Amino acid sequence: MVLQSLKNCRWLSCVLRTPKACFWSTASGGLIIQSASNDVYQNLAVEDWIHDHMDLEKQQVLFLWRNSPAVVIGRHQNPWQECNLRLLRQKNIKLARRRSGGGTVYHDLGNINLTFFTTRKKYERMENLKLVVKALKALRPQLDVHVTDRYDILLDRQYKISGTAAKLGRTSAYHHCTLLCNADKFVLSSVLKSPYKGLKSNATPSVPASVKNLFEEDPSLTSEMLVDAIAKEYAMQHQIDHHINLINPADETLLPGISNKTKELQTWEWVYGKTPKFSVSTCLNMAYKDSVLDVKVNMDVKHGRIEVCNIHLPEQWLPPGLYSELVKCLTGSKFCPNETTTLVTTLLRVSPQDDELHSRWSLLCENMIMLM
Repeated sequence: MVLQSLKNCRWLSCVLRTPKACFWSTASGGLIIQSASNDVYQNLAVEDWIHDHMDLEKQQVLFLWRNSPAVVIGRHQNPWQECNLRLLRQKNIKLARRRSGGGTVYHDLGNINLTFFTTRKKYERMENLKLVVKALKALRPQLDVHVTDRYDILLDRQYKISGTAAKLGRTSAYHHCTLLCNADKFVLSSVLKSPYKGLKSNATPSVPASVKNLFEEDPSLTSEMLVDAIAKEYAMQHQIDHHINLINPADETLLPGISNKTKELQTWEWVYGKTPKFSVSTCLNMAYKDSVLDVKVNMDVKHGRIEVCNIHLPEQWLPPGLYSELVKCLTGSKFCPNETTTLVTTLLRVSPQDDELHSRWSLLCENMIMLM
Protein backbone atom coordinates (compact mmCIF):
# COMPACT_ATOMS: atom_id res chain seq x y z
CA MET A 1 0.00 0.00 0.00
CA VAL A 2 2.81 2.42 0.86
CA LEU A 3 4.53 1.59 -2.43
CA GLN A 4 1.32 2.25 -4.35
CA SER A 5 0.88 5.59 -2.57
CA LEU A 6 4.42 6.60 -3.49
CA LYS A 7 3.73 5.69 -7.09
CA ASN A 8 0.61 7.85 -7.06
CA CYS A 9 2.59 10.74 -5.58
CA ARG A 10 5.18 10.41 -8.34
CA TRP A 11 2.38 10.33 -10.90
CA LEU A 12 0.96 13.61 -9.61
CA SER A 13 4.33 15.31 -9.23
CA CYS A 14 5.25 14.43 -12.79
CA VAL A 15 2.19 16.20 -14.21
CA LEU A 16 2.18 19.27 -12.00
CA ARG A 17 3.94 21.50 -14.50
CA THR A 18 1.93 24.70 -14.14
CA PRO A 19 -0.40 26.23 -11.55
CA LYS A 20 -4.14 25.91 -12.16
CA ALA A 21 -4.67 29.63 -12.73
CA CYS A 22 -6.71 30.48 -15.84
CA PHE A 23 -5.02 28.16 -18.28
CA TRP A 24 -8.32 27.64 -20.16
CA SER A 25 -8.01 31.17 -21.50
CA THR A 26 -4.25 31.76 -21.51
CA ALA A 27 -3.19 28.74 -23.58
CA SER A 28 -3.47 29.02 -27.35
CA GLY A 29 -3.58 26.36 -30.02
CA GLY A 30 -3.55 23.38 -27.70
CA LEU A 31 -3.81 22.34 -24.09
CA ILE A 32 -2.72 19.27 -22.13
CA ILE A 33 -4.58 18.52 -18.90
CA GLN A 34 -4.36 15.71 -16.33
CA SER A 35 -7.02 14.69 -13.82
CA ALA A 36 -6.02 14.58 -10.17
CA SER A 37 -8.90 12.19 -9.53
CA ASN A 38 -9.14 8.42 -10.05
CA ASP A 39 -12.96 8.46 -9.94
CA VAL A 40 -14.44 7.21 -13.21
CA TYR A 41 -17.61 9.32 -12.96
CA GLN A 42 -15.69 12.52 -12.32
CA ASN A 43 -13.34 11.88 -15.23
CA LEU A 44 -16.14 11.05 -17.65
CA ALA A 45 -17.88 14.24 -16.49
CA VAL A 46 -14.77 16.26 -17.41
CA GLU A 47 -15.02 14.86 -20.93
CA ASP A 48 -18.63 16.01 -21.15
CA TRP A 49 -17.77 19.43 -19.74
CA ILE A 50 -14.94 20.09 -22.20
CA HIS A 51 -17.08 18.88 -25.11
CA ASP A 52 -19.98 21.13 -24.07
CA HIS A 53 -18.14 24.27 -22.93
CA MET A 54 -14.77 24.76 -24.56
CA ASP A 55 -14.15 26.65 -27.78
CA LEU A 56 -12.33 23.92 -29.68
CA GLU A 57 -11.86 26.21 -32.67
CA LYS A 58 -9.28 28.07 -30.57
CA GLN A 59 -7.91 25.21 -28.45
CA GLN A 60 -7.51 21.53 -29.07
CA VAL A 61 -7.22 19.53 -25.86
CA LEU A 62 -5.51 16.33 -24.72
CA PHE A 63 -7.00 15.00 -21.49
CA LEU A 64 -5.06 12.35 -19.54
CA TRP A 65 -6.74 10.34 -16.78
CA ARG A 66 -6.64 7.11 -14.77
CA ASN A 67 -9.37 5.33 -12.83
CA SER A 68 -9.64 3.10 -9.80
CA PRO A 69 -11.15 -0.28 -10.79
CA ALA A 70 -14.16 0.27 -13.04
CA VAL A 71 -15.93 -1.26 -16.00
CA VAL A 72 -16.98 1.29 -18.60
CA ILE A 73 -19.60 0.39 -21.20
CA GLY A 74 -20.41 2.17 -24.42
CA ARG A 75 -23.44 4.44 -24.85
CA HIS A 76 -25.52 1.78 -26.64
CA GLN A 77 -24.50 -1.31 -24.68
CA ASN A 78 -26.22 -3.74 -22.33
CA PRO A 79 -24.38 -4.19 -18.99
CA TRP A 80 -25.98 -7.61 -18.34
CA GLN A 81 -24.64 -8.74 -21.71
CA GLU A 82 -21.20 -7.16 -21.33
CA CYS A 83 -19.99 -8.00 -17.84
CA ASN A 84 -20.44 -10.02 -14.67
CA LEU A 85 -22.48 -7.64 -12.54
CA ARG A 86 -22.49 -9.94 -9.51
CA LEU A 87 -18.70 -10.07 -9.55
CA LEU A 88 -18.51 -6.28 -9.88
CA ARG A 89 -20.66 -5.93 -6.77
CA GLN A 90 -18.57 -8.48 -4.87
CA LYS A 91 -15.30 -6.76 -5.76
CA ASN A 92 -16.73 -3.24 -5.33
CA ILE A 93 -15.81 -2.37 -8.92
CA LYS A 94 -17.76 0.57 -10.33
CA LEU A 95 -19.84 0.35 -13.49
CA ALA A 96 -20.12 3.43 -15.70
CA ARG A 97 -21.77 4.21 -19.03
CA ARG A 98 -19.93 6.74 -21.19
CA ARG A 99 -21.53 8.98 -23.79
CA SER A 100 -19.43 7.65 -26.65
CA GLY A 101 -20.05 4.44 -28.58
CA GLY A 102 -17.68 1.49 -28.81
CA GLY A 103 -17.17 -1.54 -26.60
CA THR A 104 -16.72 -2.32 -22.93
CA VAL A 105 -13.36 -1.79 -21.22
CA TYR A 106 -11.89 -2.50 -17.80
CA HIS A 107 -10.01 0.32 -16.10
CA ASP A 108 -7.70 0.31 -13.11
CA LEU A 109 -4.61 2.30 -12.16
CA GLY A 110 -2.57 0.19 -14.59
CA ASN A 111 -4.47 1.73 -17.47
CA ILE A 112 -3.91 5.21 -18.97
CA ASN A 113 -6.82 6.94 -20.68
CA LEU A 114 -6.37 9.62 -23.31
CA THR A 115 -9.04 11.87 -24.77
CA PHE A 116 -8.38 14.03 -27.83
CA PHE A 117 -10.76 16.99 -28.26
CA THR A 118 -11.14 18.85 -31.56
CA THR A 119 -13.79 20.45 -33.71
CA ARG A 120 -15.81 17.94 -35.71
CA LYS A 121 -14.07 19.09 -38.87
CA LYS A 122 -10.61 18.37 -37.46
CA TYR A 123 -11.57 15.03 -35.90
CA GLU A 124 -9.12 12.31 -36.97
CA ARG A 125 -8.69 9.32 -34.69
CA MET A 126 -6.19 7.54 -36.91
CA GLU A 127 -3.81 10.48 -36.52
CA ASN A 128 -4.32 10.45 -32.75
CA LEU A 129 -3.42 6.77 -32.54
CA LYS A 130 -0.40 7.27 -34.75
CA LEU A 131 0.68 10.00 -32.32
CA VAL A 132 0.49 7.51 -29.44
CA VAL A 133 2.47 4.92 -31.42
CA LYS A 134 5.08 7.52 -32.32
CA ALA A 135 5.44 8.46 -28.65
CA LEU A 136 5.87 4.80 -27.67
CA LYS A 137 8.50 4.25 -30.37
CA ALA A 138 10.36 7.39 -29.31
CA LEU A 139 10.50 6.00 -25.78
CA ARG A 140 11.31 2.40 -26.75
CA PRO A 141 12.24 2.00 -30.45
CA GLN A 142 12.25 -1.79 -30.14
CA LEU A 143 8.51 -1.96 -29.35
CA ASP A 144 6.50 -3.61 -32.13
CA VAL A 145 3.35 -1.46 -32.05
CA HIS A 146 1.05 -0.43 -34.86
CA VAL A 147 -2.47 0.88 -35.52
CA THR A 148 -5.04 -1.39 -37.18
CA ASP A 149 -7.89 -0.53 -39.54
CA ARG A 150 -10.24 -1.07 -36.58
CA TYR A 151 -8.50 1.77 -34.72
CA ASP A 152 -6.85 -0.51 -32.18
CA ILE A 153 -3.17 -0.48 -31.24
CA LEU A 154 -1.56 -3.91 -31.35
CA LEU A 155 1.59 -5.09 -29.64
CA ASP A 156 3.64 -7.79 -31.39
CA ARG A 157 1.00 -7.94 -34.15
CA GLN A 158 -1.49 -9.84 -31.98
CA TYR A 159 -2.09 -8.30 -28.55
CA LYS A 160 -4.48 -5.39 -28.13
CA ILE A 161 -3.07 -2.68 -25.88
CA SER A 162 -5.48 0.09 -26.86
CA GLY A 163 -9.16 0.28 -27.76
CA THR A 164 -10.91 3.34 -29.10
CA ALA A 165 -14.29 5.12 -28.98
CA ALA A 166 -15.62 8.51 -29.98
CA LYS A 167 -18.42 11.05 -29.65
CA LEU A 168 -19.23 13.35 -32.55
CA GLY A 169 -21.27 16.42 -31.67
CA ARG A 170 -22.67 19.03 -34.03
CA THR A 171 -19.49 21.14 -33.92
CA SER A 172 -17.27 19.43 -31.34
CA ALA A 173 -15.86 15.91 -31.14
CA TYR A 174 -13.70 13.76 -28.96
CA HIS A 175 -11.87 10.50 -29.40
CA HIS A 176 -10.69 8.53 -26.40
CA CYS A 177 -8.52 5.49 -26.16
CA THR A 178 -6.98 3.27 -23.51
CA LEU A 179 -3.39 2.21 -23.03
CA LEU A 180 -2.81 -1.03 -21.12
CA CYS A 181 0.30 -0.57 -19.00
CA ASN A 182 0.01 -2.80 -15.97
CA ALA A 183 -3.69 -3.64 -15.58
CA ASP A 184 -4.85 -6.68 -13.62
CA LYS A 185 -5.54 -9.06 -16.51
CA PHE A 186 -7.11 -11.71 -14.27
CA VAL A 187 -9.73 -9.27 -12.99
CA LEU A 188 -10.14 -7.86 -16.51
CA SER A 189 -10.96 -11.25 -18.03
CA SER A 190 -13.20 -12.21 -15.08
CA VAL A 191 -15.42 -9.14 -15.00
CA LEU A 192 -15.77 -8.86 -18.79
CA LYS A 193 -17.38 -12.28 -19.02
CA SER A 194 -21.16 -12.26 -18.75
CA PRO A 195 -22.75 -15.22 -16.93
CA TYR A 196 -26.26 -14.30 -18.08
CA LYS A 197 -27.98 -16.80 -20.37
CA GLY A 198 -31.00 -16.49 -22.63
CA LEU A 199 -30.54 -12.74 -23.10
CA LYS A 200 -31.45 -11.27 -26.49
CA SER A 201 -30.65 -7.68 -27.34
CA ASN A 202 -29.95 -5.31 -30.23
CA ALA A 203 -27.35 -3.53 -28.08
CA THR A 204 -23.85 -3.13 -29.52
CA PRO A 205 -21.79 -6.19 -28.49
CA SER A 206 -18.09 -5.94 -27.64
CA VAL A 207 -15.55 -7.85 -29.74
CA PRO A 208 -13.27 -10.01 -27.53
CA ALA A 209 -9.52 -9.65 -28.07
CA SER A 210 -6.26 -11.00 -26.67
CA VAL A 211 -4.60 -8.33 -24.54
CA LYS A 212 -1.17 -7.70 -23.10
CA ASN A 213 0.32 -5.08 -20.80
CA LEU A 214 3.13 -2.89 -22.10
CA PHE A 215 5.02 -3.53 -18.86
CA GLU A 216 5.05 -7.25 -19.64
CA GLU A 217 7.00 -6.41 -22.77
CA ASP A 218 9.29 -3.92 -21.04
CA PRO A 219 9.24 -3.88 -17.20
CA SER A 220 11.48 -0.79 -17.13
CA LEU A 221 8.58 1.37 -18.36
CA THR A 222 6.46 3.42 -15.96
CA SER A 223 3.14 5.20 -16.31
CA GLU A 224 4.91 8.52 -15.73
CA MET A 225 7.29 7.88 -18.61
CA LEU A 226 4.43 7.00 -20.96
CA VAL A 227 2.37 10.05 -20.01
CA ASP A 228 5.36 12.33 -20.46
CA ALA A 229 6.23 10.83 -23.85
CA ILE A 230 2.66 11.18 -25.15
CA ALA A 231 2.36 14.74 -23.84
CA LYS A 232 5.71 15.62 -25.43
CA GLU A 233 4.66 14.24 -28.81
CA TYR A 234 1.30 16.02 -28.61
CA ALA A 235 3.00 19.31 -27.73
CA MET A 236 5.44 18.94 -30.61
CA GLN A 237 2.74 18.20 -33.18
CA HIS A 238 0.59 21.11 -31.99
CA GLN A 239 3.54 23.46 -31.54
CA ILE A 240 2.71 24.25 -27.92
CA ASP A 241 4.68 24.27 -24.68
CA HIS A 242 5.17 20.89 -23.05
CA HIS A 243 3.02 21.70 -20.02
CA ILE A 244 0.64 19.28 -18.31
CA ASN A 245 -1.96 21.08 -16.22
CA LEU A 246 -3.31 19.19 -13.22
CA ILE A 247 -7.02 19.74 -12.59
CA ASN A 248 -9.47 18.74 -9.89
CA PRO A 249 -12.64 17.38 -11.59
CA ALA A 250 -14.73 18.47 -8.60
CA ASP A 251 -13.63 22.13 -8.89
CA GLU A 252 -16.78 24.16 -9.68
CA THR A 253 -14.77 27.37 -10.04
CA LEU A 254 -12.78 25.83 -12.89
CA LEU A 255 -15.58 23.65 -14.28
CA PRO A 256 -18.94 25.31 -13.52
CA GLY A 257 -21.74 22.74 -13.37
CA ILE A 258 -19.38 19.73 -13.23
CA SER A 259 -20.95 18.23 -10.08
CA ASN A 260 -24.34 17.89 -11.81
CA LYS A 261 -22.71 16.09 -14.72
CA THR A 262 -20.91 13.75 -12.32
CA LYS A 263 -24.12 12.99 -10.40
CA GLU A 264 -26.04 12.21 -13.58
CA LEU A 265 -23.42 9.67 -14.69
CA GLN A 266 -23.83 7.82 -11.37
CA THR A 267 -27.61 7.43 -11.52
CA TRP A 268 -29.28 4.07 -12.05
CA GLU A 269 -31.35 5.70 -14.80
CA TRP A 270 -28.20 6.49 -16.80
CA VAL A 271 -26.03 3.43 -16.08
CA TYR A 272 -28.80 0.82 -16.43
CA GLY A 273 -31.89 2.68 -17.62
CA LYS A 274 -30.29 3.73 -20.91
CA THR A 275 -29.86 0.07 -21.91
CA PRO A 276 -31.58 -0.71 -25.24
CA LYS A 277 -34.65 -2.93 -24.91
CA PHE A 278 -33.84 -6.60 -24.35
CA SER A 279 -35.51 -9.89 -23.47
CA VAL A 280 -34.63 -12.74 -21.14
CA SER A 281 -35.75 -16.26 -21.91
CA THR A 282 -34.22 -18.84 -19.62
CA CYS A 283 -34.86 -21.98 -17.60
CA LEU A 284 -34.08 -21.98 -13.90
CA ASN A 285 -32.92 -25.40 -12.72
CA MET A 286 -34.03 -25.25 -9.10
CA ALA A 287 -32.77 -27.99 -6.81
CA TYR A 288 -35.43 -28.88 -4.25
CA LYS A 289 -34.98 -31.81 -1.88
CA ASP A 290 -34.16 -34.81 -4.09
CA SER A 291 -35.37 -33.34 -7.38
CA VAL A 292 -34.55 -30.60 -9.87
CA LEU A 293 -37.37 -28.46 -11.19
CA ASP A 294 -37.33 -26.61 -14.49
CA VAL A 295 -38.87 -23.16 -14.16
CA LYS A 296 -39.20 -21.19 -17.39
CA VAL A 297 -38.91 -17.42 -17.16
CA ASN A 298 -39.58 -14.93 -19.96
CA MET A 299 -39.15 -11.19 -19.53
CA ASP A 300 -39.07 -8.08 -21.70
CA VAL A 301 -37.01 -5.27 -20.22
CA LYS A 302 -37.25 -1.66 -21.42
CA HIS A 303 -35.33 1.29 -19.94
CA GLY A 304 -33.99 -1.18 -17.38
CA ARG A 305 -37.50 -2.01 -16.11
CA ILE A 306 -39.43 -5.27 -16.46
CA GLU A 307 -42.18 -4.58 -18.98
CA VAL A 308 -43.49 -8.14 -19.38
CA CYS A 309 -42.91 -11.07 -16.99
CA ASN A 310 -44.00 -14.69 -17.31
CA ILE A 311 -43.06 -17.54 -14.95
CA HIS A 312 -43.99 -21.13 -15.82
CA LEU A 313 -43.84 -23.54 -12.87
CA PRO A 314 -44.54 -27.27 -12.74
CA GLU A 315 -48.26 -27.83 -12.12
CA GLN A 316 -49.33 -27.98 -8.49
CA TRP A 317 -45.88 -26.97 -7.21
CA LEU A 318 -47.19 -23.65 -5.91
CA PRO A 319 -50.71 -22.21 -5.78
CA PRO A 320 -51.15 -20.12 -8.99
CA GLY A 321 -52.24 -17.08 -7.01
CA LEU A 322 -48.97 -17.06 -5.13
CA TYR A 323 -46.51 -16.83 -8.01
CA SER A 324 -48.89 -14.63 -10.02
CA GLU A 325 -48.49 -12.11 -7.18
CA LEU A 326 -44.73 -12.24 -7.74
CA VAL A 327 -45.23 -11.63 -11.47
CA LYS A 328 -47.52 -8.70 -10.69
CA CYS A 329 -44.96 -7.12 -8.36
CA LEU A 330 -42.04 -7.61 -10.75
CA THR A 331 -43.87 -6.04 -13.71
CA GLY A 332 -42.86 -2.39 -13.84
CA SER A 333 -39.99 -2.79 -11.35
CA LYS A 334 -36.28 -2.37 -12.08
CA PHE A 335 -34.40 -5.38 -13.43
CA CYS A 336 -32.21 -5.12 -10.39
CA PRO A 337 -31.38 -7.52 -7.50
CA ASN A 338 -31.71 -4.80 -4.86
CA GLU A 339 -35.23 -3.79 -5.90
CA THR A 340 -36.30 -7.39 -6.42
CA THR A 341 -34.94 -8.31 -2.97
CA THR A 342 -37.04 -5.54 -1.41
CA LEU A 343 -40.16 -6.73 -3.25
CA VAL A 344 -39.54 -10.35 -2.36
CA THR A 345 -38.89 -9.55 1.31
CA THR A 346 -42.28 -7.85 1.48
CA LEU A 347 -43.99 -10.79 -0.22
CA LEU A 348 -42.31 -13.34 2.04
CA ARG A 349 -43.80 -11.63 5.10
CA VAL A 350 -47.28 -12.56 3.87
CA SER A 351 -46.31 -15.92 2.35
CA PRO A 352 -48.00 -19.17 3.44
CA GLN A 353 -47.35 -20.32 7.00
CA ASP A 354 -47.20 -23.89 5.76
CA ASP A 355 -43.51 -24.88 6.00
CA GLU A 356 -43.49 -26.79 2.72
CA LEU A 357 -45.12 -24.00 0.74
CA HIS A 358 -42.94 -21.38 2.44
CA SER A 359 -39.75 -23.28 1.47
CA ARG A 360 -40.86 -23.58 -2.14
CA TRP A 361 -41.92 -19.95 -2.30
CA SER A 362 -38.60 -18.79 -0.80
CA LEU A 363 -36.62 -20.91 -3.28
CA LEU A 364 -38.45 -19.37 -6.26
CA CYS A 365 -37.89 -15.84 -4.95
CA GLU A 366 -34.17 -16.47 -4.34
CA ASN A 367 -33.74 -17.77 -7.89
CA MET A 368 -35.52 -14.75 -9.36
CA ILE A 369 -33.13 -12.47 -7.49
CA MET A 370 -30.14 -14.44 -8.80
CA LEU A 371 -31.50 -13.99 -12.32
CA MET A 372 -30.78 -10.25 -12.08
